[in-house]
Amino acid sequence: MDEIVKAAMTKWPNVPHCFGWLALDARGQWRMRDERCQALGLPGDIIRHPSLINFIQRNYTHDEDGRWYFQNGPQRVYVDLEAAPYICTLSPTHLQLHTGTVLHQLHEAVMDEAGRLFFVWDHKLCLLEDRDIADCLDRIRDHQAQALSTEALMHWIEADEASDLWLELPGISAAVGLRKGSAQSLRSSYPFQATPRQDS
Repeated sequence: MDEIVKAAMTKWPNVPHCFGWLALDARGQWRMRDERCQALGLPGDIIRHPSLINFIQRNYTHDEDGRWYFQNGPQRVYVDLEAAPYICTLSPTHLQLHTGTVLHQLHEAVMDEAGRLFFVWDHKLCLLEDRDIADCLDRIRDHQAQALSTEALMHWIEADEASDLWLELPGISAAVGLRKGSAQSLRSSYPFQATPRQDS
């Protein structure tokens, strides 16, 4: 967290929190949601200013109730999360969070019932951006470290019960176990509030 933000928190400790005005979408884009967007349930305008984005990401954290927020000086601006607290992208060399952090280790990978890929590290949950899923599927391996055919992968996806597979991802120090799981079970294991509000 920025030192100027810490100083503002100390100087003005009782500034009311802000809810509903900032969101993180499933592609890792910050969105500003004015009163009209909130009233109509719209996602809001994408924030594109690099300095503002960097400021938000440096001061992004969560409280003890699983509500994620951006510490804007003395004020907490709570974040509506479309999918997860973190979104990551896959490049030929590494896996990177929307905040800029490059991951080197993962605990596990989980595919939910909608075909989305989630990664877990340090007890935190991130969603792989949808545009990178096809590349990631090409990196799935069986227990003999062999690539899966399209038919084998579809069988694994459609089977009621299926053994775990493995993912070999660039920049990750070891192969990562891949299992199937529900979005609900992920939310139970790694809880967060998608739409934090004053009384939540």
